[in-house]
Amino acid sequence: MSETAIRVEGMGKQYRIVDRRNPYDTLRERIMDFARSPIAALRGREPPKTFWALKNVSFEVNRGEVVGIIGRNGAGKSTLLKILSRISEPSEGQAEVQGRVGSLLEVGTGFHMELTGRENVFLNGAILGMKRAETARKFDEIVAFAQVEEFIDTPIKFYSTGMYMRLGFAVAAHLEPDILIVDEVLAVGDAEFQKKCLGKMGDVARGGRTVLFVSHQMNAVRALCSKALWLVRGQVADFSDTEAVIRRYLSDESDASAWSSDGPPGEGLDNPHFSPRRFALVDSGLAPLTGSAGADEKVGVLIEGDVATPHAALTVGFAVTAATGEVLFWSLATDQTRERWPVYRQGINRLVGWLPRRFLNEGDYIVELVASLHLTEWLSEPGRNAPRLRLVVRGGLGASPYWMHARPGLNAPLLEFESLPAGNSPELP
Repeated sequence: MSETAIRVEGMGKQYRIVDRRNPYDTLRERIMDFARSPIAALRGREPPKTFWALKNVSFEVNRGEVVGIIGRNGAGKSTLLKILSRISEPSEGQAEVQGRVGSLLEVGTGFHMELTGRENVFLNGAILGMKRAETARKFDEIVAFAQVEEFIDTPIKFYSTGMYMRLGFAVAAHLEPDILIVDEVLAVGDAEFQKKCLGKMGDVARGGRTVLFVSHQMNAVRALCSKALWLVRGQVADFSDTEAVIRRYLSDESDASAWSSDGPPGEGLDNPHFSPRRFALVDSGLAPLTGSAGADEKVGVLIEGDVATPHAALTVGFAVTAATGEVLFWSLATDQTRERWPVYRQGINRLVGWLPRRFLNEGDYIVELVASLHLTEWLSEPGRNAPRLRLVVRGGLGASPYWMHARPGLNAPLLEFESLPAGNSPELP
């Protein structure tokens, strides 16, 4: 019988919304208001506004399981991890965690900026309840993994973000916690380091320890996790086999062929450089796409955004993902030769990217907006805060009458074949 590592029952977390226009309401101000007009003061007091970041959340994780936690921004993922890491308390219900917890919820969680890297490694070991000898035994391995050998005796306030993040993950993963909790801090690392981190989390799991992994990268969740927990507006939408949850998450999270900024608030997309206003699938005449499209039809992705402060590093495009979670491709307007790059001016800017004909197989696809200041700042990041559309491809796969239905594989490109004259074939090595 499996031993339970985490048990959450009927848990909720409520926060109070502070009025930013008047965040401080002192006793003196209350007395003065009451003295001026007692009735108005009493009538004018509105109860504080609150919202539930989590509500009625229940699930169990067995020891040795690797569970991915997925959901859009604001779904309650980070709040859940903070409660499980004992950083905050639930407002209702309970969360039982059996064993020592190592968590990395943001870059350098638990680090003291004035201490050196070496001192912070031992400090974190002590926080985890480890003896100094245990931490010393793992010290060289931690430093080597983080690749900070030359700077280990430098105060970490002088570390770059990459160095800070690498050491933070190395400490959390190597000091042998019973439960490893990792939020999506790996997004700031380079591809090679992300690969190392995923490998290390796999080693932790194979060692019989429990891993909770929050990520917007479905391929990483699929590769690492046996189960997935999907949160929607603070509640559990699904908790089961990873593949089934991801498929449902991707299909349910997008059912529209058009998006506009008049939709639900809270996307966090407004910025000076490119605030999305419209994102839509269109036909060859730029009319909104309705229903499914044939693989042989001309389908475009219309992108409209408001630019207040033009920036030379702005790049805009879109990502296409299969319903199963595999990323098929990203395409950016700056993939073209420089003379064909869009020139963004103050005000509303519009561009359209055309999908290749007879390339996608029959199926459902997710199209997400990509916008960033190149290698500097995300403005709309797929899987995080990007508007997403649903593209349905049916028919139009090939010109042959012999095989008109869906092909095996993710794509169904129409390639050119030609016959070569007999006897003129080039010599093969």
